[in-house]
Amino acid sequence: MQTKAAILVEQKKPLVVDTIDIPELNYGQVLVKILYSGICGAQLNEIDGTKGIDKFLPHLLGHEGSGVVIKCGEGVTQVKENDNIVLHWRKNQGIQSPTPTYLWNGKKVNAGWVTTFNQHAIISENRLTKISQDMDMKLAPLYGCAITTAFGVIHNDARLRSGESIIVFGTGGVGSAIILAASVTGAHPIIAIDINDMKLDYAKKSGATQVINSANEDVRKRINDILQEQSDCCVDTTGIKEVRELAYELTNKTGRTILVGVPKAGEKMSIDSFPLHFTKKITGSHGGDAEPDYDIPRLIRLQKSGKLNLSHLITHEYPLEKINEAIDALRKGKTMRCIISMHNE
Repeated sequence: MQTKAAILVEQKKPLVVDTIDIPELNYGQVLVKILYSGICGAQLNEIDGTKGIDKFLPHLLGHEGSGVVIKCGEGVTQVKENDNIVLHWRKNQGIQSPTPTYLWNGKKVNAGWVTTFNQHAIISENRLTKISQDMDMKLAPLYGCAITTAFGVIHNDARLRSGESIIVFGTGGVGSAIILAASVTGAHPIIAIDINDMKLDYAKKSGATQVINSANEDVRKRINDILQEQSDCCVDTTGIKEVRELAYELTNKTGRTILVGVPKAGEKMSIDSFPLHFTKKITGSHGGDAEPDYDIPRLIRLQKSGKLNLSHLITHEYPLEKINEAIDALRKGKTMRCIISMHNE
């Protein structure tokens, strides 16, 4: 069987969209028809080599998507044929299978336990969560990373309480989702900081009570005007050294600084660690410690109740053939969450 995929062949170069051969299913693997895929900052980091030299080229990308189960390999019990599913990078219940190897013009193409930039994909059972047949499959990819990460950051990492203040640096897809989660939790005030006015407008739609364009305003002064003190919680989604340091400085002595954005490989930040010996905390988040099998169903219930509106988070849709245009738009800050329509049917 063959399928079309976007392949990372060389770092800092456009993806190559071409046809690849799909191998036979192994133990614990599931063949999925991918319907929609999101694009996350993690993919930009992979393309740019933020974490260093990529030893697995060429390989497939993508870690949040929606799809339909086509076939299940031996041992699979969590899903069955024709199930609608969310694909995610966090481990779920079920088997962690071997990773598949595809063929492209006779050459090996590597892949992880989940990829979503291919029309059909072999996925490890523990990277899939079944969802109802009436779920909007275009919104469903948000549960593969952005929404589950956001609520995990708020509930697990920050342990944010109603009425506590929060500052979010970087208001892209994940940042706006964190603002949304903070709003649902009852945080106040919710302060969004970015250099992009379009993203700040969407931050307001997600529940930000104040927005600050740090390219034009003195952040420390504005924060002091709003809070007359430091914040209970600061979250950085940018990974930028100076922003991470500022987030820590603006966190009060009993507060929590949560680092979500991935820094460049080897780049260190400088902080005054003395408050950490008392009640101040700093945490590096790993997907908010989300548990997909538990978090996805409950958050979908929240969405269906009308208390969680996700529609404004997706601003652009592209076909697979134009995925490099989508990546470029995301990189230039022209979009919030991009969705790739994998089949254009």
